[in-house]
Amino acid sequence: MTVKKALTVAGSDTSGGAGIQADLKTFQEFDVYGMTALTTIVCMEPGTWNHQVFPVDLHILETQLKTVIEGIGFDAMKTGMLGSVDMIELVSKYIDQYSLTSVVIDPVMVCKGTDEVLQPENTEAMIEFLLPRADLVTPNLFEASQLAKSGPIRTVEQMQEAAAIIHDKGAKHVLIKDRGRIVEGKAMDLLYDGKEYQWFQSPAIETAYTHGAGCTSSAAVTANLAHGHSMADSIARAKAFVTEAIANGFQLNEFVGPTRHSAHRTQR
Repeated sequence: MTVKKALTVAGSDTSGGAGIQADLKTFQEFDVYGMTALTTIVCMEPGTWNHQVFPVDLHILETQLKTVIEGIGFDAMKTGMLGSVDMIELVSKYIDQYSLTSVVIDPVMVCKGTDEVLQPENTEAMIEFLLPRADLVTPNLFEASQLAKSGPIRTVEQMQEAAAIIHDKGAKHVLIKDRGRIVEGKAMDLLYDGKEYQWFQSPAIETAYTHGAGCTSSAAVTANLAHGHSMADSIARAKAFVTEAIANGFQLNEFVGPTRHSAHRTQR
């Protein structure tokens, strides 16, 4: 049996709910062997849960990329938190140098629980270096507004307009994710391939336990692309997976509650 493999180039969430930890848990649930290139270590102050962000040295990131790309290979890859413009440029260089395919860009801009863009200059670098190399980019509403430079997205029409703008910047497919803000009671995700708009929807789940949902969603798409599923099918499978993971989220401490990646497996 051929083992499918995926690479995540992302940050480490010390609390285990998001980042590389969420990606690896998700890959495992889809029977995909996960590998990592660590970009950033995110820790939290126990008494306040304020985030502390520690980027790794650029040479260390490059050495990790060489280990996986030259030494092993993979069927699909995703990015998450990238700690600097230099990291973004480095990842784009490796995508080009090795003609990497099935590339999912999750344009992480904030840590959950914060409302400040981690590094605004990174957004410009994502637009210049990552969007043209993305088979799929998976922004939430805020991230989509930043990539499209559109202002807040509050309507279905504005989602479509932002998707078209982002596609024009080079991404082959754009998936804008919503958790129930656009249409009350519905979690509406929009896929645009430059020709057609396709909607994926599920009931919006009222819960505070959504830590890692974005990482889980993009990792699930990546895992399904690794298995050879089409883009639309991969997104549909990921949508079902993350919906169940959110529905089965749990309280981790007084500050945060993550999604539960193993929910679909244990309830089958």
